[in-house]
Amino acid sequence: MLFWGIGLLAASLLLIIIEVFVPSAGMIAVVASASAVAGVVCLFRVSPGWGIAGLATVFVLGPLTLAFALKVWPSTPIGRAMLGEPTPEEAEAARLAAQRERDAMLALVGAEGRVLTDLRPVGIVEIAGQRHEALAESALIRSGARVRVTRIDAGQIKVRLLA
Repeated sequence: MLFWGIGLLAASLLLIIIEVFVPSAGMIAVVASASAVAGVVCLFRVSPGWGIAGLATVFVLGPLTLAFALKVWPSTPIGRAMLGEPTPEEAEAARLAAQRERDAMLALVGAEGRVLTDLRPVGIVEIAGQRHEALAESALIRSGARVRVTRIDAGQIKVRLLA
């Protein structure tokens, strides 16, 4: 009976860890709880001392195992899927798209364009056939004026009036 009690307690701790990796809608956790209760009952049938030790084990190692499982869960494939975190491939694709966008913005430095709306100091300019929001380095640039991109600062296009 002693081996049954200790074995059932060990099985319940193992089942709690398995619950983290296998989606079972809590069914494995229910079996783990039943296994822990059966293990404690077996230990009480051996002696009250073993029963109290088994009960203490359940009350100490049970929450510790659950806390460990919850700490590990977000890094599992199931945890990432449920939390909505992107897969490594999706994260890499997003990083590459952001890099291409930064490179495209940096390629505008030195390009000339035309002001579509007055820059007071922010407005719309057309550069290489595309509309962009831009910031004038000087105070006011009227629409229709020609400008040159001087720099890109934190995603903001800065322009200067051409003489």
